[in-house]
Amino acid sequence: MLERIFRETIGIKKEEEVLIVSDYNSFEMDEIIRKTVEKLSREVVSIIMKPRERDGEEPPGVIAESMRAADVVIAPTSKSLTHTEARKRACRAGTRVVTMPGITKSMLFSDAMTADYREIKRISDFVARKLTEADEIRLETDTGTDFKASLKYRKGISDYGDITKTGAFGNLPAGEAFIAPLEDSGEGRIVFDASMANLGRIAQPVIVEVSNGRAFNVNRPELEELFRSVENSRVIAEIGIGCNPNARITGNVLEDEKAFKTVHIAFGDNNTFGGMNRANLHMDGVMLKPSLWLDGKKIMEEGNFLCFR
Repeated sequence: MLERIFRETIGIKKEEEVLIVSDYNSFEMDEIIRKTVEKLSREVVSIIMKPRERDGEEPPGVIAESMRAADVVIAPTSKSLTHTEARKRACRAGTRVVTMPGITKSMLFSDAMTADYREIKRISDFVARKLTEADEIRLETDTGTDFKASLKYRKGISDYGDITKTGAFGNLPAGEAFIAPLEDSGEGRIVFDASMANLGRIAQPVIVEVSNGRAFNVNRPELEELFRSVENSRVIAEIGIGCNPNARITGNVLEDEKAFKTVHIAFGDNNTFGGMNRANLHMDGVMLKPSLWLDGKKIMEEGNFLCFR
């Protein structure tokens, strides 16, 4: 099954050189993925690094250079390399990059991984197009989220599991549409009630007050400390919508943010997908059953899409 998924979503060829980047906390995933990829490619190399402290933190220089030299990079790391300059430079050099931060064995063989990627593409493309066309987004939840931001001049991105083209990148499991809002436009309150990077499954809601696109008040001391320690990390970097019908809430953001009836918002770096903010952090939080408006038109009510036209 995993061999078929990698063949279809990444398009690995026998003559291609594949690099697997993992860390001491994800070595088991390295082994499983390497044994699978060796059936598809004659040259598979594994590099294991010290775990990064947070999502979006850059890998060592030797790994960044190796990523640029590979045809394909698969990164089942404990912290995400998606929003790093190393990933961005690798893609510019033509490398196809698959990031799988926090992937577990159960998730690797889950329904989310084996979903109908044609259906995911249909949904993700639709939502990404709506995000691109909109000037403003507004979110509300019963738990207290009341937030809006400007999307002017920004492009929605569809992540639907096609990483076959030169320089492509994405997550597996896939299934979301996301956008970088204007960095100084976010206003209101965000309440995360599903999961959050570095925190896992949320037992008590995480509340973040936002003004001028930046978090200025949070109800979790560890989150405030993170914002204080990483420059430019308070900026609202991303708003994304889950588009994988098979994804479930597990407490792991990698899958949670792909699940239907969720929206996720990230803080920190968005320079890697159309934004202007650079930070050594990209941290997602997921909320359940949101209502969402684009330019005043409701497209989601308590997590349910209202149309696909």
